[in-house]
Amino acid sequence: MRDLFFFKQRRRTLGVILKLTCIVTIISCKEANYKTEYNKPQKPNIIYIMADDLTTQAISAYGGIYSDLAPTPNIDRIAKEGMLFQDVLCTNAICGPSRAAILTGNYSNLNRYYKNESGGKFDETQWTFPQEFQKNGYQTSLFGKWHLGTEPKGFDVFKYHNSAGQQGHYWNPTYNINGKDTKLKGYSTNLSTDFAMDWLQNGRNQDDPFMMVLQYKAPHRPWQPDTKYEELWDDVEFPYPSTFNDDYKGRELTAGDTEMTMEYFSRRDMKFEEPTDLKGKEKIKWAFYGAKPGEIVQPEGMTTEEGRKWRYQTYIKDYLACVKSVDDNIGRVLNYLDKNSLTDNTIIVLTSDQGFYLGDHGFFDKRFIYEESIRMPFMVKYPNLIKPGTVNEDIITNIDFAPTLLDLANISTDQQMQGKSFKPILKGETPEDWDQAMYYHYYEFPYWHHVQPHYGIRTQKYTLAHFYYNIDVWELYDLEKDPEQMNNIIDNPSYTSIISGLKAQLKKLMKKSGNDKSLADFRMITDTDFGSIVDKKDDETSLQDVLTGKSE
Repeated sequence: MRDLFFFKQRRRTLGVILKLTCIVTIISCKEANYKTEYNKPQKPNIIYIMADDLTTQAISAYGGIYSDLAPTPNIDRIAKEGMLFQDVLCTNAICGPSRAAILTGNYSNLNRYYKNESGGKFDETQWTFPQEFQKNGYQTSLFGKWHLGTEPKGFDVFKYHNSAGQQGHYWNPTYNINGKDTKLKGYSTNLSTDFAMDWLQNGRNQDDPFMMVLQYKAPHRPWQPDTKYEELWDDVEFPYPSTFNDDYKGRELTAGDTEMTMEYFSRRDMKFEEPTDLKGKEKIKWAFYGAKPGEIVQPEGMTTEEGRKWRYQTYIKDYLACVKSVDDNIGRVLNYLDKNSLTDNTIIVLTSDQGFYLGDHGFFDKRFIYEESIRMPFMVKYPNLIKPGTVNEDIITNIDFAPTLLDLANISTDQQMQGKSFKPILKGETPEDWDQAMYYHYYEFPYWHHVQPHYGIRTQKYTLAHFYYNIDVWELYDLEKDPEQMNNIIDNPSYTSIISGLKAQLKKLMKKSGNDKSLADFRMITDTDFGSIVDKKDDETSLQDVLTGKSE
């Protein structure tokens, strides 16, 4: 009887233990599942910001002669809290081709978008990185400048400039809003940011990752500031670049034979008051007087040197005032991320489509393989990965952007790209086999600005270029001894072996890119009219006809 009692007690105890064990196990399993779900890595958000013709000289994070007079605190914040790149280079330094290279991760010869003028439209059937983000569950949007002719692909929402051959206007611009043109009142830099802010706040699912492309028209020509900044520096004389008075010695047929010096600003550029009774082509002729050789725009009574300096001062103040609005609006985006606890998990990229001349070598515009035009401002902020305040000097190119953004989002793709991901570099780990040289190729001639088509190689120490369209000129610059590229040393016998080595390296890079063609083939690309970027011409897109006299 007693044994039976103990047996029953033991069975009840075992039952309780088993029940408790099951309960604990269930709780533990639930906790484990909760932790697994809770610790599941979030997909990063991405905001890609690109300002048209923004250059390193105009950003105070890069230092330079304007940094005290025209600081860019919000852009600088991205650099301070992320990584600043010193040697990000453009493979074809002009707007449309650079954008095509960024979207596809491929050189112009593969994406087939070689030039702006007579370059046709971007082939919309091509793969682009936004499509891959969209396919992988990202909410995607585009606001601002597109400038590729065909409708953007891979975006849930788009609102892009669709006037003046898709260059857009600073004031009261027309946007293509998801397929419908709409003219709005206001200043374009503010309006593009308004679109972005509204989408961030109201246009997306707050729980899903997003990839937003914000591309400003500013500070592109004709450099029209917001009203509040029109007279910002009226009483200030800005400093002149050290190469402002370049005489192009040893480069007479290349840098010395352009239409992008201080003598080629138009009446519109210089903000001359336009007669109210002009219309159509007569209005364009008046506004763009100054863009042809021999047409000098300046107030009456000025000497040649006074006029040159006056044009520079007008230009640099307007350009930097446009940059100030860009900086203000980037601040709006950063503040939104801070207030909504999105900063840590959002990748911010700030760049341009190429560099730009701010009176350097006496130029404005871009196009050349020279430093000011091929060096792109570039910085990335991502607190979850990038150590704040870091600076990188590896050579990276614009075809590397697409694979890197996808890699940062942990998106795998079978799409073949010529560019490579530099995610390891963002972590401070440059791969041993990283290529520290770039193949460059510019095709457009003579419009705009009469820059000879050329190709070349840029390494960390040298720039070697071949200008080939209707001349046969090679140039070599030692960037350590001559960072301003004033001395073409191609005929210096002490560099003979270096030149030979660079030419061999250039040939390998051209072959690797699939562009080791003949000079005749390259000239044919320059001569071929691939069509207009838009089907319907307006005053701006018929400008070449006006300037060449075809319309008369």
